[in-house]
Amino acid sequence: MGSTGNSVVLVDAYSPSYALAKAFMDRGCEVVRVQSTVDVPQMYQGAFDTEEFRDNIVHQGVLGATAEAVAKHEPVAVLAAGEYGVELADQLSEALELPTNGTRLSPARRNKFIQIDTVKAAGVRGARQQLVEDERSLTEWHRETGGRVVVKPLRSAANDGVAVCDTPEESAAALRRILGSTTIFPEVNSAAVVQEYLVGGEYVVDTVSRDGHHRATDVWKYSKMTIPGVRDRITGGHLIAPDSPVRQTLVDYAFTVLDALGIRHGPAHLEVILTDEGPCLVEVGARIAGANTPYYAELGAGESQNTWTVEAYLHPERFLATYARPYRLERHVSVCWPTAPQAGRLRAYPLLDSVRELESFNNVEVFVRPGGQVAKTVDDSTKTIAVGLAHPSAEMVERDFNALCYLDGPAFYDIEPAA
Repeated sequence: MGSTGNSVVLVDAYSPSYALAKAFMDRGCEVVRVQSTVDVPQMYQGAFDTEEFRDNIVHQGVLGATAEAVAKHEPVAVLAAGEYGVELADQLSEALELPTNGTRLSPARRNKFIQIDTVKAAGVRGARQQLVEDERSLTEWHRETGGRVVVKPLRSAANDGVAVCDTPEESAAALRRILGSTTIFPEVNSAAVVQEYLVGGEYVVDTVSRDGHHRATDVWKYSKMTIPGVRDRITGGHLIAPDSPVRQTLVDYAFTVLDALGIRHGPAHLEVILTDEGPCLVEVGARIAGANTPYYAELGAGESQNTWTVEAYLHPERFLATYARPYRLERHVSVCWPTAPQAGRLRAYPLLDSVRELESFNNVEVFVRPGGQVAKTVDDSTKTIAVGLAHPSAEMVERDFNALCYLDGPAFYDIEPAA
C-alpha cells in the first residue's frame, strides 16, 4: 500500500517513550498511538495523557480491524515505542506495506531463547543456553555446565525475574519463582531460559536503522556492585567516547546482531558483555532505550535514538546520506542510580543539596518523592532517584560519580522503616 501521508504510528507509547512521540510532533508530524493490549500493563499504569495524539487506537486482538483503523491515517511508518508492542508493530507495518522488519523473525525479537539461538544460527557469538520448563532439566543443565548461570523469563523486560545463580538449588528456586508468575507485561510464564553467566564488562549499544543501514547513536558502559543480598546491581551508566578502543568492537558486533535478527528499520537497544573472548549478546529490544537514555545521549553528543529515528522515517534519503558520519562527543556524561538500603516511607533525601553542588551536576530525576514508599534495592527493577552528570572533562565526571558513590548509603535517605 505505502503512504504519502504526514503521520506516524507508535505502538505502546507510554510515558517512558513520550519523548519519541514529541520528537515526531516537533517536526510537524501527527502521531497516532496504538495500544497493543486492552488493559494497560501494570508497569505503565498512572498518569498518561493521550490528548496530544492524533488518535488513540486500542487493539482488540483482531489484526485486520486495527490495520484498517491505522490505514485511515495514511501513515508513513508504524514502529514500536515499547517492548510489548514490537510484534504488533511488525504485523501492522507488514500488512500496510510500510518500512518493516517483517513478521518472520518477530519471535526472535521478543523471545530471549529464540533470540540467542537465531543469532548463533547466523554465525554470531551467543551464550550457551537451555529452554527449561521444569526443575529437573534446569538443575541437570546447571550441573553439566558448571559455574554461575542466569535464569530469566522468556518474554519480559526491565530485569523482571532475572536471577544470577551459583548452584543448581538456587537455579531451581529461581525457576519456581518464574513459572506461573506474571511478567511486567500481561503474560504468564510457562517456561524460562537458563544461560551461562558471562564474565566481563556490560555495555549498551543503541542504534537506529533504515533499509538495513545502521547508525550507533550511543554506547554506554554499566558500573555494577555486588554485596550480600545484592548481585550485579547496575549503579550507573557512562557514555563511551568515540576514541575508546572498545567502541568500534562493540558497534561492529552489534550490527551483526541486528542483521541476524532482521532489524532493518527503526531503533534497537542491545545489551552486550565484553568477555576476554570478545563481545557476547545478553539481549536485544527492537525499540528505543528506556531510562531516559535518549536525553542523556543527546546531552553528550547532540544526537540520540529519537533524532535519528525521526530522520530515518521522515527523511530516509537524508538518513542514508549521513548515517555513517563520525560520532563526536561534546560532553562526557554519566548517570548514577543510588541504592536504597531499606524499605519504608521516604521522609527526605538529606544529601540532595550536596549532589546539586557537584561541578558536573546536570539534573536529578526523582521516582520516589518524600511521602512515597521506597523498596529496598536488591536489583535493577526498582529505582528511587537518578542523577545525571555532564562536563567537557571526563575526569570531572568520574570524580563526581565517585563522590556520588561515597554519598550513597543509609545517610542518603531519611526513611521511616516499614513495619
